[in-house]
Amino acid sequence: MASIDDIVQDYGIVLRAFLLTIELFLVAGLASLVLGVLLAAARVGPIPVLAKAGTVYVAIFRNTPLLVVFIFVFIAMPRLGVNYPFFAKGCIALTVYTAAFVCEAFRSGINSVSLGQAEASRAVGLTFGQSMQHVVLPQALRAVVPPLASVMIALVKNTSIAAAFGLAEATSRMRFFTNNNADDRMLIFLTFAIGYVIIVELVSLGSHGLERRWRVAR
Repeated sequence: MASIDDIVQDYGIVLRAFLLTIELFLVAGLASLVLGVLLAAARVGPIPVLAKAGTVYVAIFRNTPLLVVFIFVFIAMPRLGVNYPFFAKGCIALTVYTAAFVCEAFRSGINSVSLGQAEASRAVGLTFGQSMQHVVLPQALRAVVPPLASVMIALVKNTSIAAAFGLAEATSRMRFFTNNNADDRMLIFLTFAIGYVIIVELVSLGSHGLERRWRVAR
């Protein structure tokens, strides 16, 4: 029978599990930021087809449970002939889901920038892309940090769904330890919960640091 001492003795397994959680978060987080910014630019852009496509994307993934997205990526896609390693599939599912929320966070930040500034940048000859890159997005980033931090914190917790699809991240390892010893379940839950709290607090500290830095830079 396993015991709480197994967590201490097998700390390497626990660390590797949390390392996989962090890797999922970092890869999916960066990818969703890129995709989310592109979607936000499409939604506020001058091309109606792209704006409509961005709106449809956000509507679909914001209203679809993440579990359904995982099922599609892990089960439906291979049957359609599209298959990737488990880690890549986990990143894809988390990315396409999280990007919809990143898009809305950035769109709200873009909308907070005065329309006159965008019009002025276009008046001096900047293209839409140049105006977004050099004028709008730098200002929007200041407003987008708090909602974006909430999206990233949700992403950390959403990585736990990968446990149901063969990825040995933190929640999967927690289930392994609890299944082997019911008597120590509360202590095991607490141990892994502390690990998630530490990761979330690091994300929160990073966002607060960015807020303070950009507040001073104004």
